[in-house]
Amino acid sequence: MDMIQTLMNIVIPPVSLIILIFILPIYLAHKFVTWVLRFLYEENVRGKVVLITGASSGIGQHLAYEYARRGACLALCARRENLLCDVANMARHLGSPDVIAIRADVSKVEDCKQLVDKAVHHFGRLDHLVNNAGIVLVKMFEELKDPSDSISIIDTNFWGYVFPTYFAIPHLKKSKGKIAVNASITGWLSLPYIGSYCASKAALFGFYETLRIEVGKDIGITILSPGLIDTGITSEERITTFQAHFIPRQSSERSARTIVNSICRGDRYLTEPSWYKVTYAAKVLCPEVVEWITRTLFVTRPKALLQKARSKTCQYPTLPQLKSE
Repeated sequence: MDMIQTLMNIVIPPVSLIILIFILPIYLAHKFVTWVLRFLYEENVRGKVVLITGASSGIGQHLAYEYARRGACLALCARRENLLCDVANMARHLGSPDVIAIRADVSKVEDCKQLVDKAVHHFGRLDHLVNNAGIVLVKMFEELKDPSDSISIIDTNFWGYVFPTYFAIPHLKKSKGKIAVNASITGWLSLPYIGSYCASKAALFGFYETLRIEVGKDIGITILSPGLIDTGITSEERITTFQAHFIPRQSSERSARTIVNSICRGDRYLTEPSWYKVTYAAKVLCPEVVEWITRTLFVTRPKALLQKARSKTCQYPTLPQLKSE
């Protein structure tokens, strides 16, 4: 058996490369044609039912507004009921024919079952599930008082997507619907201080790429990878460190518009803003360089600046703890 594996190690790579050289042009041509067709025949969501989690603020809030402008019926979910009701009222004002606000904690399987059941009972169907809820813990791993503090991040950012998906699948199969997953660029671009957040987002890629294989063409799945977006989770008052201040942020409104366009086209992946795709290519081609740059920008340099600030007896903002989208 070991000899067979050794032989495969020698033969498979060059043979695969030769096949790739011949197939790649055909694949790229097919991909371009299908993209044009998706662009021309973008789904009209007027009157369709869209369930959005984490809809009380940030990207989720503006996704609700964008769907509302297109005439979709909305089931909005979040833990902060007062903010959620405000979003629901604005969505009605923007053109949604029917909106319901459902308070739920997506990290709890019972809440997720009730969430989907209420949406389907009210509207009679479900066409889009937009998994968007998320929280982040901003702290170096070794500085955690208890490593179990990360459990809530995984519960919300991973299981909080899996649970609603499980209960929504039978209804989405009936409507040939779509699932959108807010996975973040941190699913492939690891950043310090948010290790558990990065891990939860990377897990989403693995799970939904597997689910895409399982459900085939019955349900479309779009995996979203937003970069630094101007939301509650990245606002100046929420993350007061100097780490990300030099990176330009895109507005939630523009991001939501691009995301809904992508979902309606049936895209498999979306990176927004698109320039972040460069970071994925860099990570694949030269991971050591990417690690060095991120360490320098987000660990070494901030520590040096912090030390300098302390030496001047200046107050410097500290890293926040658990923050919610």
